[in-house]
Amino acid sequence: MNSQDMSIVTLVLHASWVVQFVMLLLLGVSVASWAAIFRKLFGIKRVKALNEDFEREFWSGTSLNDLYARAASAAQEIGPMERIFASGMREYQKLRERHIQDAGTLLDGARRAMRASFQREMDVIESSLSFLATVGSVSPYVGLFGTVWGIMHAFTGFAGMEQVTLATVAPGIAEALVATAIGLFAAIPAVIAYNRFARDIDRIAMQLETFIEEFSNILQRNTGAPPAPAAAHAHAHASTGFSNTR
Repeated sequence: MNSQDMSIVTLVLHASWVVQFVMLLLLGVSVASWAAIFRKLFGIKRVKALNEDFEREFWSGTSLNDLYARAASAAQEIGPMERIFASGMREYQKLRERHIQDAGTLLDGARRAMRASFQREMDVIESSLSFLATVGSVSPYVGLFGTVWGIMHAFTGFAGMEQVTLATVAPGIAEALVATAIGLFAAIPAVIAYNRFARDIDRIAMQLETFIEEFSNILQRNTGAPPAPAAAHAHAHASTGFSNTR
């Protein structure tokens, strides 16, 4: 095989079927990995924008009734922070409608609802991370398996030769090493993306947890008010106690 025949395509076509299968598998995983990377990139960007927009509106003094009504009417279009807020408000209002006046019960109910919503949101946000971690950790080993198999296959072919030169050995070794190269090509972007997304998701989780604590503090400051219908009670709190005081 001359130098012109040592192209990547030629090496792949002349590789054994096992090595070709490993290469095809790694290429498929790489495509799926890049699709997950772009999907997660745009998804996290959207989550950040929606959370920032809601947090800005929340602390602007907008009526909680208005915020809750909007969240209830557009549940699929709002961000995680707004859904967490809606869960807490929904549970708080339900408890008020049952004429529960104990401040601890009201706060515990709202906090449990927000915590459950927080966990659901994090499960959605963290989707695909495990796939990227698996690709980043396993792909090099799959490529290495293809390389080892290719080298074994190449040396088996040399067994019947009386004289083995570098020109004879090089093509078989090169064919095998392509599998490792493809494995690294699949793994490196997955590892980089995983670390980037894990850091971003940690920041989102901290932001959501901070909001839960701040909203809980606001509810705590207002649970001492006289009993009232849930809607009127929430509106009263929105126009007074729910100002931009953290």
